[in-house]
Amino acid sequence: MSGASPLVFVVDDDLSVRKSLTRLLEAAGYLVEPFGSAREFLAREPHLGACCLVLDVRMPGLTGLELQERLVAEGRRVPIVFVTGHVDVPKSVKAMKAGAVDLLTKPVDAKDLIAAIQRAVAKDVEDRSAETRVAEVRQRVKLLTVREMEVFALVVTGMLNKQIAAALGIGEKTVKVHRARVMEKMRAGSVAELVRLADEVGVIVPKS
Repeated sequence: MSGASPLVFVVDDDLSVRKSLTRLLEAAGYLVEPFGSAREFLAREPHLGACCLVLDVRMPGLTGLELQERLVAEGRRVPIVFVTGHVDVPKSVKAMKAGAVDLLTKPVDAKDLIAAIQRAVAKDVEDRSAETRVAEVRQRVKLLTVREMEVFALVVTGMLNKQIAAALGIGEKTVKVHRARVMEKMRAGSVAELVRLADEVGVIVPKS
């Protein structure tokens, strides 16, 4: 595995399960941090690199599903692979709807678990990349003046310069200047690219 190894958190109240999963995942090249309870995991600082969580569904105290709910509520995004010894269809459906990558039954097949973790880590990397991209585009938007922001919001609707000029009560030449500055500050090579950037950050189109 090239680069920094992804970190896999294992949360299971059964010590023997934690040990066997840790050995299996370390042998596959992952860094592993085992926890005996959901509360122990919650007490850990959020990990900033690529990671995923292998989580037991049934545990005393805070259950796996309750931990999933807590993480969502706290805005801590970490892809989850659930493992369970007791298949409960409604709970399984709930876990998947809440964003779990997979739900495997114990005893867990090693190949299935590794495959699920690979998908979870890939999802985490993709999500983090998208978040970084959106944050970068938002920084570009902050460089725009109020008037440039107005022009930006109208350009992406497909309006022509003269239509924008009429809508804002300014000259067409002024619109051209603002439009050029918007393209430059947003680093957009075309209107199509500007539209995509607007979609990424949710630019609000002003009401007429």
